[in-house]
Amino acid sequence: MSLADSFFIDNIKTILSDGVWDNELDVRPKWKDGTPAHTIKKFGIVNRYNLAEEFPIMTLRRTYLKTAVKELLWIWQKKSNNIKDLDAHIWDSWADESGSIGKAYGYQLGVKHKYKEGEFDQVDRVLYDLKHNPASRRIITNIYNHHDLSEMALYPCAYSMTFNVSGNKLNAILNQRSQDMLAANNWNICQYAVLVMMFAQVSGLEPGEIVHVIADAHIYDRHIPIIEELIKKEPYEAPRVTLDNSVDDFYKFTADSVKLENYRYHDDEVKFEVAI
Repeated sequence: MSLADSFFIDNIKTILSDGVWDNELDVRPKWKDGTPAHTIKKFGIVNRYNLAEEFPIMTLRRTYLKTAVKELLWIWQKKSNNIKDLDAHIWDSWADESGSIGKAYGYQLGVKHKYKEGEFDQVDRVLYDLKHNPASRRIITNIYNHHDLSEMALYPCAYSMTFNVSGNKLNAILNQRSQDMLAANNWNICQYAVLVMMFAQVSGLEPGEIVHVIADAHIYDRHIPIIEELIKKEPYEAPRVTLDNSVDDFYKFTADSVKLENYRYHDDEVKFEVAI
């Protein structure tokens, strides 16, 4: 059984058995018909994956890894906040008429800051430190910028990464304020596992552990019957995910640089509405 499947099943069972409903609250998300999208949630879920042993992709349903990587590179490599730069329709509901999602995600990573070594944006600072200051305990990115929240179409969900080098292993903590467990749980951890692998490769390191910390892990009311059926399926073993080992510059990675081998998954399509 894939470890990602195991964690997902355990997390869902915990939320459904011990979670708290927000039915009495005035919630922001809505369904397309205008009905409030209520959730049952569990506060503070933590999952730990060892990338040296297994890539954290689910088999209960298909995770479209190539599209997930495209979004990751749109944010971290292109540092874009315009959906016209993204070869996918993930952000269409949040973009304005020009395609912009405001000062969110990639925009924040591309802003340059002054350091004693010079000016860096957040991505380049991480890459610099991994090569020149691997013992640093300050290798952190954060895109939850209060100054710019009013100009963001959506406040960042996965907002912070802490990178830590232990020996020759690159480890990381992904902090997420909010997680739609059906729509995005495996999507996000796959993305940031790939990011750790990419950063490790171009820094002469090996990928180690990634810890996923979710503050508000929730299931939407209309998703519950779907997710209950999903966790009844029998998981398969995890596939193998590798990178093109000829790439030595983070900015030269493409979605095609990520190779997915022997991915066996339940191929019956899981259809659901996304709350906006």
